[in-house]
Amino acid sequence: MSDVNVITVIGAGTMGSGIAITAAMAGVEVCQVDVDQAQLDRAKAYHAKTLSRNVEKERMTPAEADEATARICYCTDHARAGDSAFAIEAATENEALKKTIFGQMVDTYSDDCVLATNTSSISITSIGDSVEAARDRVIGMHFFNPVPVMKLVEVIVSPATSDDVKARTIALSERMGKTPIAANDFPGFVSNRVLMPMINEAFHAWNDGVADPESIDGIMKLGCAFPMGPLRLADLIGLDVCRDIMLVLHEGLGHPEKYAPCTKLVELVEAGHLGNKTGRGVYDYS
Repeated sequence: MSDVNVITVIGAGTMGSGIAITAAMAGVEVCQVDVDQAQLDRAKAYHAKTLSRNVEKERMTPAEADEATARICYCTDHARAGDSAFAIEAATENEALKKTIFGQMVDTYSDDCVLATNTSSISITSIGDSVEAARDRVIGMHFFNPVPVMKLVEVIVSPATSDDVKARTIALSERMGKTPIAANDFPGFVSNRVLMPMINEAFHAWNDGVADPESIDGIMKLGCAFPMGPLRLADLIGLDVCRDIMLVLHEGLGHPEKYAPCTKLVELVEAGHLGNKTGRGVYDYS
């Protein structure tokens, strides 16, 4: 959208830093916000690595990489907030935390700023109800990991989301080189309502002794033409994230036996084995 010149991305973790660099490469100025300076430093290093790789692969020129770098500012508060047409929250998948951040967003940003969340499963309606006066500006903008590569943005609208906010979100997604597809607000939306029970079932198959993880992943890759097996994908997503999304489905849709996270998944999370980000999950990456 041509009139979107500045956005703020709140949260500089895997998803937030990916959203920021994707927007910067698309010509949008970005304020990357995180309360943790160390996390901002990690995001800045990731951005530099991503741009360097793009130059090496001749996807962009050194000058274009320098321009993208200059478009991102890093701050522990909401500097430049008044200039933002969009504020995209990309914090941890925790409903109480997100509601707290949205309260801060309403107090900080202008009355016409779109308030988006990158949540992968939490109710957009519930988040909007926590900021009742601004709930028509609340929308889901679910990017996929790795953000610079994956084309989909799942655009989630609640009954209160205005048509203008939906249109602006779709336009920004397209400007960032993504394909936006809209869905209504239900637990897990479309992507995780379909994907996460499959991943959970793969843990059940492992837990029941049907096959070992390599065999489960190999069968699903070769038999279903998946680029990555479900257990390897769980490690990439983060086992804690997988567990939390299953809990959202469990609480939001009922069916305890269908949506309860597998004990094997829960045990790994409780042991601190969260997948790629900790060096060990279903598989050992050390």
